[in-house]
Amino acid sequence: MTDMTTTPEGDQDPQVSTRKTTRRGGGDPATRGRTTIADGVVEKIAGLAARDVYGVHALGSGLSRTFGAMRDRVPGGGKSVTRGVKAEVGEVQTALDLEIVVVYGVSISDVAHAVRENVIAAVERMTGLEVVEVNIAVGDVKLPEEEEEEPPEPRIQ
Repeated sequence: MTDMTTTPEGDQDPQVSTRKTTRRGGGDPATRGRTTIADGVVEKIAGLAARDVYGVHALGSGLSRTFGAMRDRVPGGGKSVTRGVKAEVGEVQTALDLEIVVVYGVSISDVAHAVRENVIAAVERMTGLEVVEVNIAVGDVKLPEEEEEEPPEPRIQ
């Protein structure tokens, strides 16, 4: 509560009331309790950040992309942003493994470098975890004339 009184010069002089505030729990509120972040949360962040990089066609191996395409066609299946991403999350650090498919004609080393930078920046900014490593495996190259992998037609309509 603040009382305002006027001094002879006409200025306002704030005077704080003597009412005491009781502080409960003691210490900084940020130190009360723990925050845990699931592996899947870090995998989603990393997957989205990796897909934002120019030259990344897809994430995951051919087999996982095929199964993912079938899952995407199932109502309620949704797209899996964690496909091709594996995270190990500790209390203050995380390590990531990504499997990517690059577009033909781009520099694989440049794409890998950009993926690392983007993934590390996104994960550290959003989670506060230190990213100790980002391992990237290039599993395939998307050629211009290749068709997208289509899952087999379902037997039941």
